[in-house]
Amino acid sequence: MSDRPQVLPTRKPGHLLERYSETELPTHRGNFRVVVFREKRTGREHLAMVRGDVHGKEGVPVRLHSECLTSEVLGSLKCDCRAQLDRALDLIAQTDCGVVVYLRQEGRGIGLYAKLDAYQLQSEGLDTYAANVALGYAADERDYAAAAQMLLALGLPAVRLLSNNPDKSVQLNRHGVTVVEEVPTAVHLSSANARYLATKAAGGHALDLTGL
Repeated sequence: MSDRPQVLPTRKPGHLLERYSETELPTHRGNFRVVVFREKRTGREHLAMVRGDVHGKEGVPVRLHSECLTSEVLGSLKCDCRAQLDRALDLIAQTDCGVVVYLRQEGRGIGLYAKLDAYQLQSEGLDTYAANVALGYAADERDYAAAAQMLLALGLPAVRLLSNNPDKSVQLNRHGVTVVEEVPTAVHLSSANARYLATKAAGGHALDLTGL
């Protein structure tokens, strides 16, 4: 397979988004094509990291990943977000084609500064979901309607979803993208994120923490 990414056919993203720009991006994992989408109402930008020719193919591996500046940029060990993103990019780089949809919804959708407030509440004993609720938010504010429209715009009505979170499959199916297979991702457990992962497992994520 050529390492050069394919030019993607243009397709209308849907009522929530406009397809804003795209370009080739060389990385240490090989070449990807970055496609940027902008929410029409808020101006918030999301992007897709596309490997190979995905248009019209069924069962392409896809990761929906929500932004986590604290781990991905600052190196926080409180969660497994950076490890999950790295693992997804590694897996997709090893295949002919795949997509990472990177969504700008920090802190399960509550934003960076509210997320830091939630961190403080967690240090006082609340778990990650309860801290969001204590701040007046839902336990998880994330919405995957934009992700579904991005995938449809890329020509992907049916995907293999790389995730431990069943809510992503539910929402994609609801918004017109069929999840043909849920592929569990690795468990990245450490002493710093053990409570966080245990809370996610209790909340329905497919995480087997026994024996780790």
